[in-house]
Amino acid sequence: MAKNVVEIRWHARGGQGAKTASELLADTVFMAGKYVQGFPEYGPERMGAPITAYNRIADSKIRIHSNIYEPDFVVVLDETLIEGVDCTAGLKESGAIVVNTAKSPEEIKAGLGGYKGKVCTIDARAISEDCIGRYFPNTPLLAAIVKVSGVVDEATFLKDMETSLSHKFASKPHVVEGNMNALKRAVSEVKGL
Repeated sequence: MAKNVVEIRWHARGGQGAKTASELLADTVFMAGKYVQGFPEYGPERMGAPITAYNRIADSKIRIHSNIYEPDFVVVLDETLIEGVDCTAGLKESGAIVVNTAKSPEEIKAGLGGYKGKVCTIDARAISEDCIGRYFPNTPLLAAIVKVSGVVDEATFLKDMETSLSHKFASKPHVVEGNMNALKRAVSEVKGL
């Protein structure tokens, strides 16, 4: 059995980047020396349809290979999913839910069917549009879940993300700068901590 396992479930709509965010988190956590899984749940996905992705992070080898039913943390990239998807299903009250919204944690908590754990919010739309110039909610939410969960040190996360983005977008330095600005701003703008 793996030690100190942290499980994260991502809820989004197809095309919002939940799969990419879970894979980037997996890369960062792996570079920090931990064992990790990052995977999507496939079904009849289409652009705009609800999708789910997962991360499982541990200090030792992970021998479990299943979906995550009792996550420590949940990330919701589209707040409209809260109305039609039970985003807090199985969510441990010792953990937290992070929701992309301009609303306060208190306003979101009222719509979560009595969930008693921590509710955090971040306006990923405003951050991504200001910093990147387009609506990519996954970038700010990636930073938000690192801040809320503490699965990797913030400074290490930002350094590793800059390295990763610099390799991926070597010919587009403006893309690296915009994404890094979004990540840094998101870390400081999470509400409900």
